[in-house]
Amino acid sequence: MEHISILVADDEVEIADLISIHLEKEGYHVITAYNGLEAMQVILSQPVDLLILDIMMPKMDGYEVTRQVREQYNMPIIFLSAKTSDFDKVHGLVIGADDYMTKPFTPIELVARVNAQLRRYTKLNQPRIEQSAALEFGGLVISVDRRTITLYGEDIVVTPKEFDILYLLARHPKKVFSVENIFEQVWGEAYFEGSNTVMVHIRTLRKKLGEDKQKDKWIKTVWGVGYSFNG
Repeated sequence: MEHISILVADDEVEIADLISIHLEKEGYHVITAYNGLEAMQVILSQPVDLLILDIMMPKMDGYEVTRQVREQYNMPIIFLSAKTSDFDKVHGLVIGADDYMTKPFTPIELVARVNAQLRRYTKLNQPRIEQSAALEFGGLVISVDRRTITLYGEDIVVTPKEFDILYLLARHPKKVFSVENIFEQVWGEAYFEGSNTVMVHIRTLRKKLGEDKQKDKWIKTVWGVGYSFNG
């Protein structure tokens, strides 16, 4: 797995080095950065397949790094932070992170989450002959190949997880997906009770699709069951 590059950005050198040791044992190529600005310089200068980001870093925090990365790239991002509140976790996921771990952490769990994210990312980015180039529903166009969304000709900027959720629903119009089913298919992990991750992502996705003005135009809530695509 030497061709897979992982960027670890943490201003605590000991933590960055510890993570690097465990990831290198898995065969990954690891790059370290000790502040947010240095992390962005790495991302802009060389290929990176996955990011592990601390939030509280000097020069540029992890949130801002994520915002800038999501303007151009869709590689997985895992936050590893001492910030443990639900607000911090939800905020991190909403702005574009794919996973969130809190410190202190166990390296074996972090490695497992890295492996899961990379498996899913690799699978989603493999070309599929049976897939059409785009899904079209009136003014909504979901480009499978480019992983982009346009609404009445206007580009809609979404996170990788938001795209995956919409694409999953849109591939099966009118089919109702439970929250558990969406989480397991999009995140590639077992659903854990009490998680509101899916609901947060759908709420943000709806807002981007203008559904705060026209409720349930594209994504329909089936109360007590889940969500369906209303295309």
